[in-house]
Amino acid sequence: MAMARASSGLAYPERFYAAATYAGFDGSPDAASSKGVTSKFSNDSALLLYGLYQQATIGPCTVPKPRGWNPVEQSKWTSWNGLGNMASTEAMRLFVKILEEEDPGWYSRASNYVSEPVSEPVSEPVVNVEMNHTEKVDPVVENGVYTTEPKITSTENGILSETQDKDTVSDGLGLVAVYDQWTVPLTSGQRPKARYEHGAAIVQDKMYIYGGNHNGRYLNDLHVLDLRNWAWSRVQAGFEVDSAESQPSRPLAPCAGHSLIPWENKLISVAGHTKDPTETIQVRAFDLQTNTWSILKTYGKPPVSRGGQSVTLVGTSLVIFGGQDAKRSLLNDLHILDLETMTWDEFDAAGVPPSPRSDHAAAVHAERYLLIFGGGSHATCFNDLHVLDLQTMEWSRPTQQGDIPTPRAGHAGVTIGENWFIVGGGDNKSGVSETIVLNMSTLVWSVVTTVEGRVPVASEGLSLVVSSYNGEDVIVSFGGYNGRYNNEVNVLKPSHKSTLPARAIESPLPDSVSAVHNATNATRDLESEVEVVQDGRREVVMDNIEKDPRKSRIEGTAEHLLATLKAEKEELESSLNKEKLLSLQLKQEISEAETRNTNLYKELQSVRGQLAAEQSRCFKLEVDVAELRQKLQMMETLQKELELLQRQKAASEQAALMAKQRQNSGGMWTWITGAPTSPKVDDV
Repeated sequence: MAMARASSGLAYPERFYAAATYAGFDGSPDAASSKGVTSKFSNDSALLLYGLYQQATIGPCTVPKPRGWNPVEQSKWTSWNGLGNMASTEAMRLFVKILEEEDPGWYSRASNYVSEPVSEPVSEPVVNVEMNHTEKVDPVVENGVYTTEPKITSTENGILSETQDKDTVSDGLGLVAVYDQWTVPLTSGQRPKARYEHGAAIVQDKMYIYGGNHNGRYLNDLHVLDLRNWAWSRVQAGFEVDSAESQPSRPLAPCAGHSLIPWENKLISVAGHTKDPTETIQVRAFDLQTNTWSILKTYGKPPVSRGGQSVTLVGTSLVIFGGQDAKRSLLNDLHILDLETMTWDEFDAAGVPPSPRSDHAAAVHAERYLLIFGGGSHATCFNDLHVLDLQTMEWSRPTQQGDIPTPRAGHAGVTIGENWFIVGGGDNKSGVSETIVLNMSTLVWSVVTTVEGRVPVASEGLSLVVSSYNGEDVIVSFGGYNGRYNNEVNVLKPSHKSTLPARAIESPLPDSVSAVHNATNATRDLESEVEVVQDGRREVVMDNIEKDPRKSRIEGTAEHLLATLKAEKEELESSLNKEKLLSLQLKQEISEAETRNTNLYKELQSVRGQLAAEQSRCFKLEVDVAELRQKLQMMETLQKELELLQRQKAASEQAALMAKQRQNSGGMWTWITGAPTSPKVDDV
């Protein structure tokens, strides 16, 4: 069976499969030893292409080294094993690049190996192009979301059989055949009731859905979707109680707005809104082996009960931020629960924390940085990004770059490598239609895809998990509310462009360079090799080896690849240095601004103190003035009384004077007339 793939333009990985088919690799274990391969290329080139093909389609070499002395098998194993942990996409790229250098006109002569797709739907989904097969894949595009009828059959030797594309997620029930597009897989079994604000978690290719909100009613049911066959089933869960309690079991309180975290062999449910809320956060655990719920006992001071918070697993601890309590008060506090000791700790981190909010998204990068994005208050949605350094416990607000997202709340996020995918949410007006991704190392946003219309992935309160199939990551969403409650499953397969971590600028030498260098020398005599490490680069020094023109050509190809990668590395290092310089300048400006802000705050506090002192002094002066006014009024009264007394005294003195004058006037007249004035004693 030929393995050619086709899409418009034959971009990776389709171009790789076309190149592999042209080169003669048909997927069999002894493909590199086939006559078709060795007839086109030298032994060295064929072995190098074999190693890259195995790395691209299977992954790093895990098979043991052949014991028997078989030079061909030894060389093939050495070629593959020498590639180390090279990414499959990098192996695809190098495979095509080497083929183009060995055979520049391969694509024009590949008409016998590559055929055009039967039909080309919107966004060019990948389809199988296989020899002697009848294709019955008919993707339907509705509102920007692919819904598929996965019926791919092939006819070989007159027998009708079902085939499976490596770039699809298919087990006869669901098909994910395009990159960076949301698709709706076919599921079996009884789907859960439509809901939002539920919890979701992945454990061993199974997605668990717990609780949520449906028509304003809280739920406590637990469902599981097996992602290997897309079959729904409901888990009949019991409740574990202490031996001292008389009742053997009781239903778990329904909740919504909680967080569901996988931990060891359990699912940990943290917080959430309930009909009869408790005073503090309740931690529940579902044992996947016994199918029983229990309430875990915690120590320390637990946070106040809430819903809409973010709960992030960092190592062996849960980091809880924000949310809304039972009184609808928004929170921005920070708590950490140690899952090994079940002890709560509250932290008052330095810096400026995010404003109080709920229904935001959180992620951890490099096991050190906690990122908080978006969320909402009672009337406002946010699109700000905050970072908490979990080592220094300090908040910062870095500058975002790229396609800055619009404000949103109720969205969900998952991380794949260094990329943080954000889906759904709303802004109190409508659902958000873009699926976006943030590179957490560069803080650059980009749009992955956009949907149209009122579809489940443009909802609030949906859940998002990441799983894998055939070595490829897939993002699975469930539920949500966008004017109606949803219970639909949607799947997105990110392309390699979206999920490749940008590590080439960080390592002194890309792994691909050393891997290709090792693979190029895979056919040399291993006993005569001496590894020499110089300046962090690996070289192979050969003794007593005759030069073969074909080997020299391969060495030249490797040197050319090395030079190209060196140039790309230097360019990336230059860009990195510029970004570091810009980041340093921004940090200095932020530091200066914070210093100015601190000084202004101190001045403001000083002015406030002076103002308070002046206000106190003014109050005392007002009291003194009031007392003086009272004294002045008393003095005026006394003055009036004094004046009255003075007038009375003057009148009395005048009356006495007049009386004296009259008395004096009467005595003189009596003496003149000879009348006695008073009897004398002798006369008596």
